[in-house]
Formats: sequence, structure tokens, C-alpha cells
Amino acid sequence: MTKLKKLKFMITVNNLKKCFGEKVAVNIDNYTISQGTMLGLVGNNGAGKTTLFRLILDLLKADEGEVHIGDIDVSKSEEWKQTTGAFIDDSFLIDYLTPEEYFYFLGRVFGLKKEEVDERLVPFARFMNGEVLDQKKLIRDFSRGNKQKIGIIGAMLHRPSLLILDEPFNFLDPSSQSVIKHVLAEYNKETGATILVSSHNLNHTTDVCPRIALLENGIIIRDIDNSDRQAESELESYFNVDFNEETPSANPLTTAYDNINDNRCPNEGGNSIER
Repeated sequence: MTKLKKLKFMITVNNLKKCFGEKVAVNIDNYTISQGTMLGLVGNNGAGKTTLFRLILDLLKADEGEVHIGDIDVSKSEEWKQTTGAFIDDSFLIDYLTPEEYFYFLGRVFGLKKEEVDERLVPFARFMNGEVLDQKKLIRDFSRGNKQKIGIIGAMLHRPSLLILDEPFNFLDPSSQSVIKHVLAEYNKETGATILVSSHNLNHTTDVCPRIALLENGIIIRDIDNSDRQAESELESYFNVDFNEETPSANPLTTAYDNINDNRCPNEGGNSIER
């Protein structure tokens, strides 16, 4: 695989805010992700992980602010789509096709010949585990785990420079989870692609991502260097609930979030992080 052209930042988020009614879903002043970064996005349900991904992919219109992929404002041009791959949920699939038909369709979209698609599927053989190709059935008739595999492979088929996967470990068996972690790490190493992964599973996220962003109520409250797996204990401490205490003890990360007073629509506010 060919190394990608070097950019200072693959993703730049400026004054980004998205509200649903009075609830602030995303509120980020400034956040940058360098090319080649593997970033794990973690947070409780409703923290804003999927909303942030949808804003980056221009699937949602921001109330304020902007997102750039490279030097392209995602809301004003579609050029970035040729070098971006994503799988957020089953709506990204064309479920009345077989997996083969779906992969060949994606190949045509990105200018790949049938033979090239077949060649690019070879590295995913272990991940598919004989359960995806040549099954003679439509995508909608596959298990949720195999639909997940089809979606992830489809997102990577054109070898994107930016890959965004929302909860990629969901529905996969332990062996497939182990394989996809290896596939993502190798893809990042060989191509220099930027990979964004969200997950509720802290172990999987810290296994594969050297950088972790902790999202709470739409705000990135911590940006953690995980190059030596030091993030795991910090995250476990943050998410741990002590049932033996009548009143939960103060958590420095939670306190940092509580001290941010301006997190209501339509007011401005958030956080600013550059790395």
C-alpha cells in the first residue's frame, strides 16, 4: 500500500455546535486530528460520539461552526468523499444486494475494476471467516455480526485516507474483534491513514488507539495520550461506579466538565484542543 501525502491536520473542528431542542449534543470550540492518528472516541450513551461523526461526515447540519477534512470545508464541497470511508450503522448498507454485488457497486463508485475489488477483498479473508462471500443470500438476511463485517470492509475497500467507524466491535465474536483490531492497526501503519473509532468497550479502544478523546455531554473533556496504554486506568476510574458510596466521590474529570458553565443552546462555549 502507498503512503499518503502528508498533511498537518487531517481534521479540524472549529466552534462546532449541534443541538437537538435544548439539549447540546456537540459543543467543541477547537479540536484537531493530525494525519496518521488512530483516535478512539469514548463516552457514555448520549455523550455525542455518533453525532460528532455525523457532523464530520456532513450527515448532519451544524447549528454553528465548521469541520475541515484537509483544507476542505465538508459542508461546501464533496471532494473529501473520494478519500473518506465510513461505517456508522446498517443504513450505510444496500441490503437488497448480496455482499459481492455491494462490494462491486462500491468498486464502480470509486473507479475500481472487478478484479481490483477481488484483490482488495483478499486481506479480509480471515475477518470474513468464510461467512460473507459465496453465501447466495442478500445482506439483509445476514446476522448482525456479518452485516457489521460487510460494512467495515465496504468502508475500507477504496483504501481511504480517512476512516471513521462507529462502534465497529459491536456484534462481532471475540475472534473477529481481535482480527479487525489487527487489520486496522496494520492499515494505519502501512498507509498512514487517519482512523477514528468509537466504542463502549474500553479494552478494545485502548488496545488499538494511541490517542483517546473522552466525550461528555458533547464536550471533549480529556485528550489522552495512550501510546503506552496509560489511558486504560484513567478511563476505568472515570467510568467506574462505586455502589458502596451513598454519594459518589468527586472525579477530577467529571469536575472538569461540571466547571464548564456555558454548555446550553444557543450560547457558545466548549473546549479547545490541538495535537
